Amino acid sequence: MTTQIRLKYDWGRAFAQWPWVLRAGAGTFSWWDEFQGALGMFTGIITDIGKVVALEHAGDLRARIQTAYDTDGIDMGASIASDGVCLTVVALGDNWYDVDISAETLSKTNLGAWTQGKRVNLERALRVGDELGGHIVSGHVDGVAEVISVVDEGDSTRVQLRAPEALSRFIAPKGSVALNGTSLTVNEVQGDVFGINFIPHTKDMTTWGDVAVGDAVNLEIDTLARYVARLAEAG
Repeated sequence: MTTQIRLKYDWGRAFAQWPWVLRAGAGTFSWWDEFQGALGMFTGIITDIGKVVALEHAGDLRARIQTAYDTDGIDMGASIASDGVCLTVVALGDNWYDVDISAETLSKTNLGAWTQGKRVNLERALRVGDELGGHIVSGHVDGVAEVISVVDEGDSTRVQLRAPEALSRFIAPKGSVALNGTSLTVNEVQGDVFGINFIPHTKDMTTWGDVAVGDAVNLEIDTLARYVARLAEAG
């Protein structure tokens, strides 16, 4: 039996009390500086499955995403993670919002393959006092992984992915990754290949029920893994 523990944080108090400062060479990195500078933070817990209903190429790519969110509660300029990519709301309607996607974002993520009708994992930005049900996710994708195997095991589905070589060293068994915006636990790692097990609930509440071999997946490594690697490099 797997038990999911959900913790509710008082973020202001927590950050004030965290004493951790990581030093690597001449650089100094603190959790407070990292998160103070991150205006859009997420947890990797998907709260809606949106649908791309329109795409317009005019300089940047503008996408209209249909959502079940109450758009009256979304401000212009708000951050919404869409398949794991932090995007800024530039227009709003009764059940949709628009985002502009730059050429840089298209080159670093799988958003360039979006088509009308595509289902998209959505998460609104974390607010002070919200539950941290997954792990800290910035919405800044590190690279694109490829699905190389999909095998059903009972009601669950085991998926193997190949990570970009430069990112594979940040992925460890029982560690966390964000894949298309979803906070997930790594089962096993072998070289640049790692495995994830998807339970029925995750497949129902996200787009992972549609996964297929060959899919390109937005990958964001865990922030803690990045810091640990920097410390190791510094000796």
